[in-house]
Amino acid sequence: MDLWVIWLILAVVLGVAEIFTLTAALGLLGAAALITSLSAVIGLPLPIQLLVFALASVAGMVLVRPIARLHMLRPQLQRFGVDALVGRPAHVVQEVTGQHGRVRIDGEEWTARSFDDSLVIPTGATVDVMEIRGATAFVYPRE
Repeated sequence: MDLWVIWLILAVVLGVAEIFTLTAALGLLGAAALITSLSAVIGLPLPIQLLVFALASVAGMVLVRPIARLHMLRPQLQRFGVDALVGRPAHVVQEVTGQHGRVRIDGEEWTARSFDDSLVIPTGATVDVMEIRGATAFVYPRE
């Protein structure tokens, strides 16, 4: 078997392993193996291929991985889905207590509970969504 095929297989195996680990390290090693595969295609001897692999690996780990880790660890700037509803105003459609109620949030009706079990929020009141658990909005009246 040609050396370039072995390097290519190693690149694919490392790429697949990266998908399961999401560390950015195995993907960079896979990219280095791919670059080394190209050097094997042009006919460079094995010691030079190993040097190409080592240099590409070090370059990836030193130059690319810190940037990738910075992007992976950065907090999300926007909230999506039900997380985006927390803090939004809602209008009470059916009286809200600690046990039952309904509110309208951005045109959608949600099951609601009072954030404070002792509160009873009348129909027509404006409330703030404090938390979403499952399909239930926990709300608190606006003052």
